[in-house]
Amino acid sequence: MNAGDMIAFGSYDWRVLDIQNNSALIITERMIEQRSYHNAYKDITWADCSLRKYLNGEFYDKFNVADKSRIIPVINKNPDNQWYGSIGGADTQDSIFLLSIEEAVCQYFGDSSSKLYSKGENQRYWFERKDENNSKRIARLEGKEGKSWWWLRSPGRVNIKAVYIHGDGNIGIQGNNILKGNISDGRCTGGVRPALWLKLL
Repeated sequence: MNAGDMIAFGSYDWRVLDIQNNSALIITERMIEQRSYHNAYKDITWADCSLRKYLNGEFYDKFNVADKSRIIPVINKNPDNQWYGSIGGADTQDSIFLLSIEEAVCQYFGDSSSKLYSKGENQRYWFERKDENNSKRIARLEGKEGKSWWWLRSPGRVNIKAVYIHGDGNIGIQGNNILKGNISDGRCTGGVRPALWLKLL
């Protein structure tokens, strides 16, 4: 198995992002669904958001006993937003999680760290539209065609927002609203691409 490979696990297809020792970091190839980041419109961090609770509860429980035994709980760091300084919150122990902005920007879809740590004069809300790694971050919603945006776990410009990957793969570092939106039901629902560390057989 190598980084970039596709594997089946549970009910989903996953892409291998990294391999360390006898474990692999995997992320669903497609967004499995669309959900709000939190169930109330207030300041929040990944540690306390309802999406984390869902992934480590109801979603985790969809796996059978054998699959659960292969999912490795990990401690995730949650740094502050690099451009705005909004609070990333406490470290978390997660069985299932979303990628952080550092993981999505610097590690697993190419290295665009120069743009994350050296904000350009004209970059208020977005990375450069022509970032060479944008295409690697594009994803689609399970069962649908067309590109959609998906959540990262990192805070946006303020803590009622969370960072996301735009449909074109660009980084929305200012974030989308964690709940309040402009669609018919008033909710801001983003794509969910769960990630986990898997014990290799």
